[in-house]
Amino acid sequence: MKQTDLSLIPYLQLTAAMAIVGSSMVVGKIITSSFPVFLASGLSLGIASLIFVYLLIFSKYSIPKLNKKDLLVILLQAFLGTFIYRTLLLYGLRYTTAMQSGIITSTGPAVIGVLSYLLLREKVTKNKLIGIICSVLGVLIINLNTVSATSEQKAALLLGFSLVFGSVIVEALFSVLAKMVSTNVTPLVMAAFVTFFSFVMFLPFSVYEGLRFNYAQTNMADWVSIVYYGLFVTVISFQLWFRGLSKVDASAAGVFMGVVPVSSLILSYFILKEPFYLSYLAGAAFVILGISFIYKSHKYEPNK
Repeated sequence: MKQTDLSLIPYLQLTAAMAIVGSSMVVGKIITSSFPVFLASGLSLGIASLIFVYLLIFSKYSIPKLNKKDLLVILLQAFLGTFIYRTLLLYGLRYTTAMQSGIITSTGPAVIGVLSYLLLREKVTKNKLIGIICSVLGVLIINLNTVSATSEQKAALLLGFSLVFGSVIVEALFSVLAKMVSTNVTPLVMAAFVTFFSFVMFLPFSVYEGLRFNYAQTNMADWVSIVYYGLFVTVISFQLWFRGLSKVDASAAGVFMGVVPVSSLILSYFILKEPFYLSYLAGAAFVILGISFIYKSHKYEPNK
């Protein structure tokens, strides 16, 4: 393989990782139409936990000893970044379309920028501020097609938007908390522990729903969606992202988050047959523009 071809591999890995994240909106929509939220999360996290155990056993890296601070932060990450995040997102998907949710979740970098300033007192540069404003405008624009909706429909959409955006906030807190973990904790170890702790948190609620759920109403596509969420969304996207990130500057890699709304728009249209509005395209464009400005600001900040 030519050297130029090899140099493209990290970028393809980053693109694939974010495309899978975008697909999670579509798969999540399918799952919530068939399974209770807690049962679906418990099943997918159980699958992911088993895979991470396998990866850790055969990993060339030894598992570092976690101190009390690392353990506390990872527990908080599991609670906020997975337990609360998935609960809010999957319930939110019941009231919004996968297209809308994909665009809203893509505002994560802007929310991280705000929280980093509020919690870590990180500097807000001009480019970062422009990026945050663009992201907010993008979310506002996708609401343009709801003007003609009934009051009941508007109330349901508002609830869905609030739940999905709430998931963005807790996911951003997850990213901010990650900066507080010791550098000797590798991303693989962190992801494995977060996934396992999250599974334990979901387990009692999953068992409760599982004992009352009618499994006869599910089909093969529903179970494939559960496996996909555990294998691809939780494990493979993580592996692809960090492999690509190891070869690409973080400020440049961040721009690939713009693939998320594009992926969710395309897959929602072709798989779920959701209606497509120009306001979605315009909103996604503003969010992607915001992401590029935010990560452009990292490029020019010292000690990044």
